[in-house]
Amino acid sequence: MFFRLWVMGWLATGLLFCGPTLALDKDGAIPPLLESLRLEQKLSFCGEVVPLEDPEVRERMEKELLLSLWDRDQAVLWLKRSTRYFPVIEAMLSRAGLPDDLKYIAIAESALRPHVGSPKGAIGFWQFLPETGRLYGLTVNEFIDQRRSLTASTKAAVNYFSTLYEKFGSWSLAAAAFNMGEEGLQAEILAQSVNNFYRLYLPLETQRFLFRVLSAKLILTQPERYGFHLQDGDYYPPIRHTTVELTCYEEASLTVVAQAAQTDFKRIKDLNPELRGHYLAAGTYTLAVPENTPSGFQKRFNKIHQEWSQERQERIYIVQPGDNLSTIAQQFRVPLAAILIWNRINIDHLLHPGDRLIIYPAESPTDSP
Repeated sequence: MFFRLWVMGWLATGLLFCGPTLALDKDGAIPPLLESLRLEQKLSFCGEVVPLEDPEVRERMEKELLLSLWDRDQAVLWLKRSTRYFPVIEAMLSRAGLPDDLKYIAIAESALRPHVGSPKGAIGFWQFLPETGRLYGLTVNEFIDQRRSLTASTKAAVNYFSTLYEKFGSWSLAAAAFNMGEEGLQAEILAQSVNNFYRLYLPLETQRFLFRVLSAKLILTQPERYGFHLQDGDYYPPIRHTTVELTCYEEASLTVVAQAAQTDFKRIKDLNPELRGHYLAAGTYTLAVPENTPSGFQKRFNKIHQEWSQERQERIYIVQPGDNLSTIAQQFRVPLAAILIWNRINIDHLLHPGDRLIIYPAESPTDSP
């Protein structure tokens, strides 16, 4: 009943979406829903025809397309982000000889957002679980989470898609396995004696998944048909950057990395979404930095890091009997959260007399230790 009232209200008023005009048709109105559902040609996924002549399949497809069209602001963001991220994904799929349609799975999984996560612990563009990501070569630890890296996670996804297709022999089944896990899908195929995605009873999320992918394909390949008239300037440009090699012989601050790149902390984090927290562990890294970063990055980093390390030694506070994190923060007039960041500890960390903390006081402490 609710769905029927929603559709009737939308048809009657045409005012449920009050966003930018680029999401409307040329006459300033949302195209009629029924017209949007009439597919003018056969629909396929990775070259496999979707059996829309099956009424049950058509209903599932129409439901997901309606839901995608209802969330028009999200669809606008799909379109705007596509020019930023799809060129990288398309090139990697092409080099691997995989179908271009697989790129729409990233839309369905994450809406092309690097940091989005699920309650089950999946993260990133392709929503890898930690164990699956590691299995396909991604680093996932307290310092680095390559599930958030477009290139690293797409490389892992390409390898995973190849494995799934080899196992199931169908791209629709490979997509389902990508969503629910290959062992779970294999178990259902064996239990139901069916190896056709459209005839399998699967977890409800997976039953919807491929149709959500297909909805994204329809909207992104025919935006005008669905009332999205973007101009060239509306799309987000690719992220421009260059890369540098960095060797850290000990733990280093990302603020120091940013200073060596002559930019700010946020820019380094945005260009390298796989970097977690405020520090890098000892090791060698290939980092994205602004494209105008001058040469000599490692040399600048070494100098600034040495100064940073020396200053830290001068900022050591020896924990006294009766101290706790809150009293220390109050004593030095700094946010407690800052102490946690400087020392890479959490709020539950137990202090003991004699422990050493790094403190950058905002002003002279109220009482000398």
